[in-house]
Amino acid sequence: MNLSTSVQPITVLLIDDHPVVRDGFRRLLESTTDIRVVAEADDGERGYILYREFKPDVVVLDLNMPGIGGLETIRRIRAHDPVAHILVFSMHSNETMVQRALEIGATGYLTKQSGLKQMVHAVRQVKLGKTYVDPEHISDLVVDRQLFHAALDPINGLSKREFQLFKLMAEGNSILEIAENLSISPKTVGVHHASIMRKLKLQNTAQLVRLAILCDIIQL
Repeated sequence: MNLSTSVQPITVLLIDDHPVVRDGFRRLLESTTDIRVVAEADDGERGYILYREFKPDVVVLDLNMPGIGGLETIRRIRAHDPVAHILVFSMHSNETMVQRALEIGATGYLTKQSGLKQMVHAVRQVKLGKTYVDPEHISDLVVDRQLFHAALDPINGLSKREFQLFKLMAEGNSILEIAENLSISPKTVGVHHASIMRKLKLQNTAQLVRLAILCDIIQL
């Protein structure tokens, strides 16, 4: 009788709108003996569908994608599966984006300055349910989603949904486009928009975009 047991590999879903980036991720992860990429998507909508189909151990995704974007993708996956393990791999290294991603349901966060090899370690940690944040490029961040303290910048005064809409508006999406992508009514988007402008003391869209750039929520 064969008493040996085989260890099941960590299954991964990649969600990124750049094929070259996904190819690099896949080659790196599958160069290991314990990680296997089971599916890929180029936007959040497709990623959510594939998550429900494949039920991977870990999702690796970018935040800046067309359509619903990374934050909404995280929210939908966690709404479907509250224990989903999601690793963000993003160009954004500021604490606001890290906190928002973790608050909405991400398990880990890596910046694209950290190098691909660190992703292997991060995927293994996230698979175990451990919160993992790149210590080298994200400094002085308290990684405890129950104890996030409000920082001085005004954006931290926005609710999760308001922050999500703030980012989408700054990226140039119209109220109708946001309503369609998030499956909510234009009236609801309008109410959130008014609240965002009031909380941030903004007069127009140009000021909103400028603030998003200054806070590194979007990049030129």
